[in-house]
Amino acid sequence: MRVFFKRFASWLFVAASLSPLSGFAIEHPGLLLTRDGVESIRANLGKAPLFDHSLRSAREDVDREIALGIDVPIPRDFSGGYTHERHKRNFFVAQKAGLLYQILDEPRYGKYVRDMLLEYAALYPTLPLHPKERSYARGRLFWQCLNDANWLLYMAQAYDAVYEFLSVEDRELLERDLFRPFADFISLENPQFYNRVHNHSAWGSAAVGMIGVAMGDEVLIDRALFGFEASVDSDARDNDGGLISSDGQGRGFLANLDAPFSPDGYYTEGPYYQRYAMYPFLAFSIAMENAYPDKLVLQQKDTVLVKATYALLNLADSQGEFFPINDAQKGMSTSNSSLVTAVDAAYLYGDQDPALLSVAREQGQVALDQSGMAVALAVEEGRAQPFLKRSVILRDGPRGERGGIAVLRDPDAGLETVFKFSAHGLSHGHFDKLAIAVHDDGREVLQDYGLVRFVNIEQKGGGNYLPENRSWAKQTVAANTLVVDRQTQFDGEYDASSRNHSDLLFSDIRDDGFQIVSAGEENAYAGSVIQRTVAMLRSPKNNPVVIDVLRVISDSHRTYDLPFHYLGQVIHSNFSLTQDKELRVLGDGHGYEHLWREAVGEGIGTSATFTWLDGGRFNTITTAIEKDDELFLARLGANDPDFNLRRDPTLIIRRESGGATVFASTIQSHGGYDPVSESAVDVPGDVDRVEVLLRTQAYDAVGIHWHGGERSLLIVAHRDVSAGRNHKLEIAGREYKWRGPFHWVPVL
Repeated sequence: MRVFFKRFASWLFVAASLSPLSGFAIEHPGLLLTRDGVESIRANLGKAPLFDHSLRSAREDVDREIALGIDVPIPRDFSGGYTHERHKRNFFVAQKAGLLYQILDEPRYGKYVRDMLLEYAALYPTLPLHPKERSYARGRLFWQCLNDANWLLYMAQAYDAVYEFLSVEDRELLERDLFRPFADFISLENPQFYNRVHNHSAWGSAAVGMIGVAMGDEVLIDRALFGFEASVDSDARDNDGGLISSDGQGRGFLANLDAPFSPDGYYTEGPYYQRYAMYPFLAFSIAMENAYPDKLVLQQKDTVLVKATYALLNLADSQGEFFPINDAQKGMSTSNSSLVTAVDAAYLYGDQDPALLSVAREQGQVALDQSGMAVALAVEEGRAQPFLKRSVILRDGPRGERGGIAVLRDPDAGLETVFKFSAHGLSHGHFDKLAIAVHDDGREVLQDYGLVRFVNIEQKGGGNYLPENRSWAKQTVAANTLVVDRQTQFDGEYDASSRNHSDLLFSDIRDDGFQIVSAGEENAYAGSVIQRTVAMLRSPKNNPVVIDVLRVISDSHRTYDLPFHYLGQVIHSNFSLTQDKELRVLGDGHGYEHLWREAVGEGIGTSATFTWLDGGRFNTITTAIEKDDELFLARLGANDPDFNLRRDPTLIIRRESGGATVFASTIQSHGGYDPVSESAVDVPGDVDRVEVLLRTQAYDAVGIHWHGGERSLLIVAHRDVSAGRNHKLEIAGREYKWRGPFHWVPVL
């Protein structure tokens, strides 16, 4: 109750500070680019090469479009189709043209924006709902309201930039026939889209707020910040399967700023959608900062948007590509235009961290506003310092109370391990609690599938999510985590998974030479409690190695599958592989229907070693094996008539067990193969075998045997994981004493 009143009081403060707005009018431009900003930019043109390059690139782009002429077609296509891409191109180019008009003071850019907006003002009143009926909230210009909101947010900036260029009559026409009806449509007429906590609604509320600020419309600004009361069908679901709330909670921009972001800046939908949502969050917050600096919108939640920029940078691999957590497309990187805006804004409105300047320099472009000029000038003055990525734990949940994400890094070797123990992640989340993924210099060693979608490729399902995104990518077997009885976590029920989260049990990431994180999950499978401990350390040969210890206790006999999703060519195993003569699927649901069984392992012994080659590097999993364990090689592609899935391989360890069992493995990327010299280096790696030395209710002990004869030991405590607890344990006649939840013995 105390927490409720504290939050309620903070909301009252925000509401009070944002009222009243009567008589409000801003200078134009006054959103992301301000009048003072224009003067500063003009005075520094030619002095900041990074800004000059960005300006030149924008000018070339807009000039090409002006030469082609304006096209505002009747909407008819999904993502990737001509009309969709044309309207999308229009709002990007109009925004740039408005900036060029302000910075270069060339009337032809103002005329171009004016003429385009007037064409839209003539078209928009005639438009019915978009003819494509797939979305839960159809737009008019686009197949979904989300893209309509994209359009409005960018066009608000274009309108703001040419506001003084337009006649009073043109402004009245545009606001009456285009902008207010447009804002009302994506909000009042589509509450199922607008009144939610989701990246869609972040775009919607920010767009309504941006055009509200540009027009000086306090009604729209209030609607943007707080949403509005409306009745929503409680059974309505969006196209990703996410429940649309009808309880009156979570409406408007401030709710979307509060609930999905943790105090560390982690966005619960994952970095792919955090990157996408950062632009509307920052755009409207900065617009409010410029128009209402006393309202402190940008400062909400301890300036969480600045923290979010750092979180995103830390959720990218060593090559700058975001880890594909939840629905995500591999290859999205920190060079994306949203991150350009975020880095520049975090620099200007944050602490002017010189490490951000090195990121901007790598991005090779800046925003065409005062934040971009500030960054470009600082880079030119030589202030940039390296942005060093270290291991990090980012909490999930609005108060950091819903698990989180850990990234363990070996900064010298480029090895990175992602460990997910977070909340579900709204409608873009997966059923993959306690999953891991491993990356080596940007190359996926153990992969997360991400999403089944060919974004903006119309020929593949209109560029939208494909059915296999639910039947495969979201399923537990698609992740590197434990599957119990070949069932998806929470029986694949979104609501159940959303109510629960895993918990961080202990961690120590202070020493690059040995880092460890442990998390537990009690609700994913009824009657089963799972704890996973992931450590990154250096072998006796000083090479990075990941140790993975997964413990499960169940109240009855269960079948456990632990998949490892690798990429590349099989090189070696210390057991025989018997290939199936005929392909057959591994199961009839929960994602198993998409897996062809290709081979089964035989003569495994007590420790299995499996090596593959990918990207010129060898990778090896070494895992402790029990007597009746089975190892399967499987491959994606079954029950995929439209060939939407990649044909990726998988190694699955299957174990039948009652009570408690422990899966203990090491993962290493090592050596390499040069096809020019045809030479292979360090094919075996560093690990000889792995064994579980002890398994009790209170402790697990795992032994690592290295090539060369050295041995190491990891002990994990379960009953008391407090940092100050003293432990004593005897293993094979030797006594071990330590303090804290784990004990690492590098040399036995």
